[in-house]
Amino acid sequence: MMFSGKRFILSIGCLLITSFILKAEVRLPHIIGSNMVIQRDQELRIWGWADRGEKVTVHFNEAVESKRAGKDGKWLITLPAMEAGGPYTMKVRGKNIIELENILIGDVWVCSGQSNMEFQVQWFPWAEEESSRADYPEIRLFTVPKNVQLAPADEIPGGEWQECNQETVMPFSAVGYFFGRHIHEELNVPVGLLSTNWGGTNVETWTSGEAIGQVPEFAERVASLADYDPEKDFARRKAEMQEIIDKYAADEPGIQDGKAVWAVSELDIEGWGTMELPQQWENAGLSGLDGIVWFRLEVDLPGEVSQRGITLELGPIDDSDWTWVNGYKVGETIQKYNQDRVYTIPAEYLQEGMNVIAVRVEDTGGGGGFHGKPELMKITSDDFMISLAGEWRFRVSPAGLSLNTTEVMSPNSNPTLLFNGMIHPLLNFRVNGAIWYQGESNASRAYQYRDLFPLMIEDWRKQWEYPEMPFVFVQLANFMEASKKPDESTWAELREAQYMTLSLPRTGMAVTIDIGEADDIHPINKQDVGERLAIAALKIAYGKDLIFSGPVYREMIIAGEHTILSFDHVGSGLKAKNRYGYLNGFTIAGEDGKFHWARAYIQGDKVFVYSSKVPKPVAVRYGWADNPDDVNLYNMEGLPASPFRTDDWPGVTKGKK
Repeated sequence: MMFSGKRFILSIGCLLITSFILKAEVRLPHIIGSNMVIQRDQELRIWGWADRGEKVTVHFNEAVESKRAGKDGKWLITLPAMEAGGPYTMKVRGKNIIELENILIGDVWVCSGQSNMEFQVQWFPWAEEESSRADYPEIRLFTVPKNVQLAPADEIPGGEWQECNQETVMPFSAVGYFFGRHIHEELNVPVGLLSTNWGGTNVETWTSGEAIGQVPEFAERVASLADYDPEKDFARRKAEMQEIIDKYAADEPGIQDGKAVWAVSELDIEGWGTMELPQQWENAGLSGLDGIVWFRLEVDLPGEVSQRGITLELGPIDDSDWTWVNGYKVGETIQKYNQDRVYTIPAEYLQEGMNVIAVRVEDTGGGGGFHGKPELMKITSDDFMISLAGEWRFRVSPAGLSLNTTEVMSPNSNPTLLFNGMIHPLLNFRVNGAIWYQGESNASRAYQYRDLFPLMIEDWRKQWEYPEMPFVFVQLANFMEASKKPDESTWAELREAQYMTLSLPRTGMAVTIDIGEADDIHPINKQDVGERLAIAALKIAYGKDLIFSGPVYREMIIAGEHTILSFDHVGSGLKAKNRYGYLNGFTIAGEDGKFHWARAYIQGDKVFVYSSKVPKPVAVRYGWADNPDDVNLYNMEGLPASPFRTDDWPGVTKGKK
């Protein structure tokens, strides 16, 4: 759930009131509590609030330290580093006494990112089966509540540590859980998992103002946060959206008494607006509108086409659609915002001449409407084709209508908002490292991500006062329609930016190019994601002697019409993962820069690539697409090769900011 400006102001007020009421008593932040895991082998920090000058004493595992609260009521006590073990109790004594129980000392990992990290165990089709095995009393779970803040916060709105069991694992991050389970089973130490994530968010909102403010394109926005008035902006936004409703919304809904009255052929459409499709309606004057919008288009069909039937293609629609032709319902697709709509229309629904297409679109949040490419909107019938891209008529239905004002203080409305609210309050809590699954929301700006992502990692290390904090991340999975021909790709460029981040010390990457799903940005296979992250962490954070990565491109040699590729992380050898031993997913280009599908085969620890269409090759690419669904280069240890390219020709996101 996103925060509106009004809700944001109220939440701040509640924190201030609570702080005032409890000022006279020792108080701990939510992140310090019973059932927690404290990081082993690092100095422990216990902190909180008390009366000004009040003496606070912490007793833990034979260590006792005291400190007086400062003028601002804050106190922080440091205890010596301790070995893994437990359970222990902790007593915090001031004018009142707080006792915490069932505390373990082990390894704490931050699990952060956007929706694929947020994806919960209970969302699996087989959640009950998976959770039934989740009896791990030495794995502890903490989910940070979603929290947008204009300035760095000292506290989060809630949350508590829980032992991992069949019930507590269900609402927890699936990737985080599978990662933590593997680490715990391999090392036999307690593991604490801090899940702090928010779907649909970009990397800059997770970066401190101090760091992101040094990037020219964000500097002004960071500086303006100090003077920002969300309540005033909320009122302005609400007034703007009311104007939209007054202009485009009808008094009666499009469906009355179960009949789609706005789908019939004969309909007075005076008062209906016009909109160029495809585009999301937020970009066409309906910004901030969630609910139902109807679209209509008249199409002239020749007699022979109407007599044999047609295929109606509308491209992807966000989120759901119900579609009619000449008043006949021809299809519906519910909550599949990235699935192409393709409906078969029989001849009995059609007529020679004018035919009416009506589409009822429902959006439940974020962007809404038609958002594919123009070529995806068409009618076909044998060799007949007519484009449906262009001007459609539209009308807003009052049914389910809502004014989405959350953009005023959404997590992406300004940089650093989630760092302030969901990372900064955790910085005194010592951690072993972080795992990260994010990038989808930055794919259109992949070249910029080359700078923003390593900036965020270095920023977290600085903020946590841990210069070499291990940081392991997921490279984006394959997604969207599979490529029919070699083409440019924003997602491929984002994966490249992620790979380039490995130049930072103590970083690792889990490649997932083989486990995505064409029609779902949230692939179900989170078990392999968590395990691959854990394998990388065992090497990066713990120094284990193991193969932790799939093949990574190192260099290319050109030998006539062949290119010979060498790789790092070959392990026990290269492998083509199919029954015939052929490699897929390779393309090759000459000096003209035009790529062609290539043949490729393994010879020893090399890959040979060639094509009869490119007698003088200069560049090779592998898995270079949004969804290269047939890539199959692995090492013998079963880890997939990362997509790559040998050229450095400018990509489609170069210069996008």
